[in-house]
Amino acid sequence: MPNAITYQDHAVDVLAQVAAYVRTGQPFVLITSVQIKGGSARDVGSLAVVSGTGDMSGYMSNGCIDQDILLHAMGCLQSGTARLLRYGDGSPFHDLTLPCGGALSVWIDPLPDKDALVDAYNTLLARQPASLTFRPRQESCPSITIAYQPKVALALAGRGAIFRATAKIAHAIGFDVSGFAPDVSDLDAVAPFCKSPPTHVRSNISIDALNLDPTSGFLTLFHDHDWEPAFLVAALATPAGFIGALGSRPTQASRLAHLAEIGVSDADLQRIRGPIGLVPSLRNANLIAVSALAEVAQTFAYQQQTVISAQQVIQHPHMAD
Repeated sequence: MPNAITYQDHAVDVLAQVAAYVRTGQPFVLITSVQIKGGSARDVGSLAVVSGTGDMSGYMSNGCIDQDILLHAMGCLQSGTARLLRYGDGSPFHDLTLPCGGALSVWIDPLPDKDALVDAYNTLLARQPASLTFRPRQESCPSITIAYQPKVALALAGRGAIFRATAKIAHAIGFDVSGFAPDVSDLDAVAPFCKSPPTHVRSNISIDALNLDPTSGFLTLFHDHDWEPAFLVAALATPAGFIGALGSRPTQASRLAHLAEIGVSDADLQRIRGPIGLVPSLRNANLIAVSALAEVAQTFAYQQQTVISAQQVIQHPHMAD
């Protein structure tokens, strides 16, 4: 029977499992995608970890080679020897093809620097970028430094069906969700999907400061738009990477005019996306949520992990060991 694979997408989720293994003293193997040629289901820098019992968190493909990688990882753990594997074009594994074409090289390391990995995990948890350098010690694959961004955090302010649907779907696709609502019933409905208890707001005039960073998005999901101005002003006071508001084109024009009247600058007005959503004129709460979240995802999709040169960072001294 195949070993279990948990398909974790974001580096912080894989590193959370790594941190748990370090804390309990369980041996593990770290797997990193270090080279891609042509098409690929995953980015360079994608991570996976295999435990001593053969459980794998993270993945390198859409299921076509992950079981083979897992088996090689178990062999590396037993031998204590790292290995660079290549799949696809130029691979010795002729019976394992990559349907998307191209080639993928993965570095399997049974002795990674645990301190560096845990430090990166804690940095991402603190919603700061983290970088890791991998040195496969192979002429065909030079050392590579990857910058990882925190998981996308999405704050939602709203009420009713669209608010609830957006919280549920945002959680399902891996965003860290927080919520603000005037109705207790809405708060109860979204609580299972929020990273922390959602906030009950009792006034549409005074809104507390919002804790949003460049990898955060913010959406207002009200049909009664009197709630929006205070929230939007608070969001604009942050470096949030995405700010959007629900409503039609006439509603967006009226919204921006009102914000301009109360002193919001032209530069800030241009930050407010609206009407949110890649598909216009929907009248189904779940579809509106999917459309809005697709626009948020489009904004952050290519920022999650990037290759940077080794000279641009202070490298951890033991990542080459």
